[in-house]
Formats: sequence, C-alpha cells, structure tokens
Amino acid sequence: MRVKVKGRGTIPRHVREKLGIAPNCEIDFKEENNRVYLLKKTGGGAKYENKFHRFRGAATVKMTTDEIMALTRG
Repeated sequence: MRVKVKGRGTIPRHVREKLGIAPNCEIDFKEENNRVYLLKKTGGGAKYENKFHRFRGAATVKMTTDEIMALTRG
C-alpha cells in the first residue's frame, strides 16, 4: 500500500472483509515493538451496511425490472 501526500491509504478489501470494516466503522492503530497494528474499535459504526448485510444474495427471483415494478405498483 502506498500512503498518499495527506497520509491517507486504502485498506485492502480482503483485510476489510476479514475484520468487518465497513463505511463509518471506527478503527484505531496500536504501536508495539516497532510494529503498527490496525484494530477495529468495538461498538458503533457500520450501522448502514450491517442493516442489510444478512440479505445480500437472498434474492432468487428471476424477474425483469419492469415485472418487479408492475408488482410493486399494483
């Protein structure tokens, strides 16, 4: 990872997924023995993504957008 001019960097996707880091999550850095650790703060954060995360991949109906819109508009 390369750190940008303003000190920003991108956390790789596999690390974010493993730690459960989502938008608005709070993270922290811990320095110990010349190493820096990335930690996910417990509590709070990621309320938006967690709200719908369990439904990801649950839709199995093979309908077109027009068919779905017709059903929802009655």
